Amino acid sequence: MDKDDVCLVELNPEQTETRRVTWREYELIEPTRVGSYRREITWSVFDEKANRFANALLSRGIKKGDKVAILLMNCLEWLPIYFGILKTGAVVVPMNFRYASDEIKYCLDLAEVDVLVFGPEFIGRIEEIADDISVNRLLVFAGTGVCPPFADDYLDMTSECSSRAPGIALTDEDDAAIYFSSGTTGFPKAILHNHESLMHAAKTEQAHHGQTRDDVFLCIPPLYHTGAKMHWFGSFLVGGKAVLLKGTKPETILRAVSEEKCTIVWLLVPWAQDILNALDSGELKPENYQLSQWRLMHIGAQPVPKSLIHHWLSYFPHHAYDTNYGLSESIGPGCGHLGVENVHKGGAIVKAGYGWETKIVDEKGELVQKGEVGELCIKGAGVMTCYYRDPKATEAVLKGDWLFTGDMAREDEDGFIWLVDRKKDVIISGGENLYPVQIEDFMAAHPAINDVAVIGLPDKRLGEIAAAIIEFKKDHTATEDEINEFLKGLPRYKRPRKLIFADVPRNPTGKIEKPKLRAMYGATKLVDAQNNS
Repeated sequence: MDKDDVCLVELNPEQTETRRVTWREYELIEPTRVGSYRREITWSVFDEKANRFANALLSRGIKKGDKVAILLMNCLEWLPIYFGILKTGAVVVPMNFRYASDEIKYCLDLAEVDVLVFGPEFIGRIEEIADDISVNRLLVFAGTGVCPPFADDYLDMTSECSSRAPGIALTDEDDAAIYFSSGTTGFPKAILHNHESLMHAAKTEQAHHGQTRDDVFLCIPPLYHTGAKMHWFGSFLVGGKAVLLKGTKPETILRAVSEEKCTIVWLLVPWAQDILNALDSGELKPENYQLSQWRLMHIGAQPVPKSLIHHWLSYFPHHAYDTNYGLSESIGPGCGHLGVENVHKGGAIVKAGYGWETKIVDEKGELVQKGEVGELCIKGAGVMTCYYRDPKATEAVLKGDWLFTGDMAREDEDGFIWLVDRKKDVIISGGENLYPVQIEDFMAAHPAINDVAVIGLPDKRLGEIAAAIIEFKKDHTATEDEINEFLKGLPRYKRPRKLIFADVPRNPTGKIEKPKLRAMYGATKLVDAQNNS
């Protein structure tokens, strides 16, 4: 790659207010204060920023194996900070920007984080726990405005540091990153990956989609996910450019593709569905945009309806298309994919990805016959090292070199794997995991609720929505409006979109019979879900 090539563009086109800002404000921009903007950096600046932050951390005593967490909204500095941490030999710990204060503290303690880098959007949440989390931990404020008194300033830390690479020796086996995932309880597990795992993600993605230096990758999802970032790794490997887009409106996406000459776009099902709806209604017209260079649209994070794929290709027949499958435990997407050459099998989820193996087993761990349902297992260099500090959970899913995914699947006669159901009750809505037990525990605090069960119902746009079956206490009741008002105590994305007032069935051991509930509400659930999307 040429060090003067542009590697990253940060694009915020949705705000109408504009104003002139100082160079310092542009160094780490706060969208709520600046309005519409576009800024970019070259590979040489990327490397300089990464080296400066690496040397700043080393000067503060951070060493190989220490943990450095990132709590930032998508911004131009996110990836240089990420790679700066890796250059020190420390372990990078991306954090979900939706975490509440108690979740932030829990994850920092679980991963034994030594440094937390946070942005201006999180000052309030960090302030609530600053006294607790600042003990033997460095807090770094990476943003515009006044640095809070409990933190050090990122720009001050890095301004006088060397821009030369620190030269820390690294091996494939060295710990590299901790990503957070959760089971049905909603409490995150810390997923530890080594450097070989990160490299395998880059190689797999590049093998699947053939990125070159001339490709431009449009990145919309949050960078704390393994998802979109690992797809960009395929471009990173060959020096391809990425555009970090703030905004998900259909017009915003098409305009970014047009103006930035994007060639690869990774979408979630809801965003693709929104674009199709806008095209169907005539709100958007493809001829108003420069889209001929756009060669690949691919989707991950949830199953993709066959009808959506065909609908998309009716508007964009020249597009290559791929469905991606992966877990945070397998360093995100890539362990399985449909394959751009297999669009005729749309609806099938995956074949084994580049450098990956798959098998489907029964409850005894023995291979099932083709066509039979069992648990999908995967094997490859991208499998996690372990659940950090949780040997019991690690033992439950890692058996030799195989990762047991918890996804129930079957293999057809052509070797394609179809997901049937999940062992876990996690609901995937718009690419985000919702944890029923967490929502149920919150709702159980309502004075009128005797019992509650949360299940996923299919939705054309979001894939699934959360539905709450509510059983009232004797002589108690509440209206939908009253329950929805109570639910405002949850983050918006966690709130059930459908309320059903009925008895909650439980088996003799006291467990909620969720398969029975899914069967009970399956006949009409699609129509009802669409009405609530």
